This record gives sequence, structure tokens and C-alpha cells, in this order.
Amino acid sequence: MTDKTSYLPGEPLWIDLGSPDLDRSVAFYGALFGWTATEGTPEFGGYRNFLSDGKNVAGLMPLMQPGQPPVWTSYICTDDADKTTALVTESGGTVHAPPMAVGTLGRMALYTDPVGAFFGVWQPGEHIGAERIDSEGTFTWTELSSRDQSAAHPFYGAVFNWEPQVAEGYTEYQLGGRSVAGCMDMPEMVPAEVPSYWMPYFAASDPDAKAKQAVELGGEILVPMMDFPGGRFAVVQDVHGSTFGLLDLAEH
Repeated sequence: MTDKTSYLPGEPLWIDLGSPDLDRSVAFYGALFGWTATEGTPEFGGYRNFLSDGKNVAGLMPLMQPGQPPVWTSYICTDDADKTTALVTESGGTVHAPPMAVGTLGRMALYTDPVGAFFGVWQPGEHIGAERIDSEGTFTWTELSSRDQSAAHPFYGAVFNWEPQVAEGYTEYQLGGRSVAGCMDMPEMVPAEVPSYWMPYFAASDPDAKAKQAVELGGEILVPMMDFPGGRFAVVQDVHGSTFGLLDLAEH
């Protein structure tokens, strides 16, 4: 378990979920991870924070436009959202929402990378990002499924100073010698019309049991629990089809 009070530029620091039914999402994640949620306010478009033991761990918001898919969005820390936006443009990315102030909480911007993966940045103010990570039921990893890793690596290197550590079948992005995010080729089962995407993982001491619980709550298992050299994982969807992973990095 890690309680956070700050993040370095280039570190993933926040995730939020766009949902067509906020109360149903609160019920699903509350039952699955024990989360509670704040009440949204008109000032921030109904945006809500998921809490674990009273600490902010993720966000929840209504879908903003017709046809918008219910997905988890990953955010990377920046100390200068304007500078990051310029780097995104110079490096072949697309700006979907230029830097904007969110009250006194911080500043945000939204982009897609050169092969279509959607992500955001957050420049912390009063809201530092996730206040607890790497403990049961909290954010622990984010991973890019890319249709062109050769385009992704130089982009994220230029924008966030990430160094790709390429191994057979998987890439770890490192910042200052520490792995902060992952990248893999798009799974073959994903339809061709689906663009590259970022997906969060939540810590789970028993990914198999937690995946089965997600099904009992109305979700679906996409990838049953699998072992890999660093632990084990499963991939599931929630009641609205939002995809996320369950990850145990312990030795087995």
C-alpha cells in the first residue's frame, strides 16, 4: 500500500470513468472494491470521486456526448499542461481538449497519440491525483494496447521522457529507471475498428476470485486469470462494458 501526497511529471497519477449511469457504476465498484463516492456538483459537471478508506482513488463522470463509449481514461502528471500540449502537437498527437483550469483543483488536457490512443494529463493543484495506490482495489498500473508500438514509443518519449524497455511481447516505459506504464501489441481478439487504448489495472490479491465477483455483479470476463513472470492478472468489463485489469504482482 502506498499513500501519495505528490507525483513526479511523467508518472500516471489518476484515472476516471465515463459512465451512462453513475449510480449503477457506484454500486458495481462499491461491491467489487469497497469504494464509496462523493456527490457530484453542477460546478464540475456532476464529476464524482471514488474513495477508498476516505482517500481519492479514481474519478467518475457522466458521458459528455451521444455515442461516447463508457471507458476508463488514464492521466499522466505534468507540471506544465501548456508545455505538454505543445509537445503532443509537435510529436504527432492530437489535442481534443486544450489545457483548462478545474477550479483550484488543477489543470487538465486531453489528447490522442499518433495511433489513436486517448489519454489525459493533470497538472495538480489542490487535487493531487490518486491518494492511495498499489493496495487491494486501488490503481496499480496502466497499459497501452497499441496498433503501432514503433509510433508510440518515440511519442511518449518526447512528451513524458519515458524510456521504452522492450522485451519479447511487452514493453515497460521507464521514468528515471523505474517502470511506470506498459505497452503491448493490440490483442488479436479486438475488432479492427477499435483504436489503440490505455487500460488501468487494479490491485487484486486473487484476480481469479475478483474476476468471478465482477461477473456476479453483472460484468464479464474477457481474459481469465493468467500467470506471467511477475505475477498473475485477469481482464474484465464492468456492467457498462468498461474494461479494466486485475493484477497481483506478488511472487507465486
